[in-house]
Amino acid sequence: MSNEFDAGEPWPASPGVRHVRARTPADLARVPDVSGMVVFWNGERPIGHRLKAELGGRSLELEDMAPELLDAPDLPPAPGAPSASVVICTRDRPEELARCLASLPRQSRPPREIIVVDNASRDGRTREAALAAGVTYVREDRPGLDIARNAGARAATCDIVAYTDDDVVLHPRWLERLVAAFDAPEVMAVTGLVLPAELASEAQLQFETFWSFGQGYRRKDFDAALFSSYTRVPFPAWDVGAGASMAFRRALFAAIGLFDERLDVGRAGCSGDSEFWYRALAAGHTCRYEPSAVAFHYHRREMDGLKSQIFHYMRGHAAALLVQNERTRLRSNLKQALYVMPRWLAARAWRRLHGGAKPRDRFLDQEIAGYLSGLWFYLRQPRARDGTP
Repeated sequence: MSNEFDAGEPWPASPGVRHVRARTPADLARVPDVSGMVVFWNGERPIGHRLKAELGGRSLELEDMAPELLDAPDLPPAPGAPSASVVICTRDRPEELARCLASLPRQSRPPREIIVVDNASRDGRTREAALAAGVTYVREDRPGLDIARNAGARAATCDIVAYTDDDVVLHPRWLERLVAAFDAPEVMAVTGLVLPAELASEAQLQFETFWSFGQGYRRKDFDAALFSSYTRVPFPAWDVGAGASMAFRRALFAAIGLFDERLDVGRAGCSGDSEFWYRALAAGHTCRYEPSAVAFHYHRREMDGLKSQIFHYMRGHAAALLVQNERTRLRSNLKQALYVMPRWLAARAWRRLHGGAKPRDRFLDQEIAGYLSGLWFYLRQPRARDGTP
């Protein structure tokens, strides 16, 4: 019997990504024949991947494995858990929204409510897609992803508020596993594993190789003690997960405020999610990464779209460091923003100028421009008051 899963349920048809069963250590030796990714599964639990990419005239092979999970039992049904709202923030992508919404009725633990926040779409197609799916529709006319996230948080009525993106398809056990991870009162935020839905273009391979959302296949807890151990550099909050798959106890918003509306798409560029995790950790709460909660993300296919994405990632990262400094007064953020990061970018530019460019440096111009733009953006914005947006 072949170890390869059939294309389709519960995984999207995936050019460039193959999903295979792994029963023995020998199964984990599989490498893609051409550029792409092999994802290994033990039952319904992902346990590793291998990625092969031809980029910039170089062949790269990367892997991330948790071989000890070969012997782990398959995931049992999660016990009773708190009620959950799912929030999807979207703008002018009705086809992608409809695809994402179609994966929610198949959840092993359906959400009590699904909220689509239409973030200033230019026509009525987003509303039509939401109403056709029978979900709650909220219109937010102020552009900005964190503005939309806050609108979703205000509209949600359940104990847990889970967020995903319109360019995502959800594994049937995504919400079950995400919500079940709130198994201790100190866990206030949970993120899941985000795998590529496809690797059909060079831009998608470039993104997955150097900017992947994935944080591995082992559960990780990030608590106040770990956060406090970072004294010379800021805690790397982006390691907590990805905004395409995250959930919070609704009480957390009351405790530390909502998402900072200066960040993310439509404003600074991104990092509203990581700044929120950083703020939660600084307040003494625990964040958890739960890789058994799986979402599949459709990376941007075109190089122009990837260039814009990287520019805005770096713009948001720079702004987020200064926001973190403002909110927590931890000066390691200021050092990182004004010394460490500029020095790192300058060193890479110097290396490229002298013929030492690496495949990672392909969009270095966008990284530098985005970073400088983020610093300037922050300086022109009003400061937050009492943790509010």
